[in-house]
Amino acid sequence: MAITLSEKAAEHVRKFLQNRGKGAGLRLGVKTSGCSGMAYVLEFADEVNAEDQVFESHGVRVIVDPKSLAYLDGTEVDFAREGLNEGFKFNNPNVKDACGCGESFNV
Repeated sequence: MAITLSEKAAEHVRKFLQNRGKGAGLRLGVKTSGCSGMAYVLEFADEVNAEDQVFESHGVRVIVDPKSLAYLDGTEVDFAREGLNEGFKFNNPNVKDACGCGESFNV
């Protein structure tokens, strides 16, 4: 089982953590939401819980709770700029279908 960050995503997260002045890493999870069933949740984590799985990618720790890991195993998080828009993109091999707006997915 593994979750990875692209080099661009890791650089972006590292800059945010440095500007923030604290943080254990990036917490990645899923929640029930949207028209397809699940949505990604990203937040900065200040601590790692005992049950969390921790993956390191390009010097950045990615923290995942056990429930979310089943839906995220094998995912690569990338950071892309397209015109005036920028944001994280999820390359998740478990996704079977996604909604048209890209906000939610199902496995």
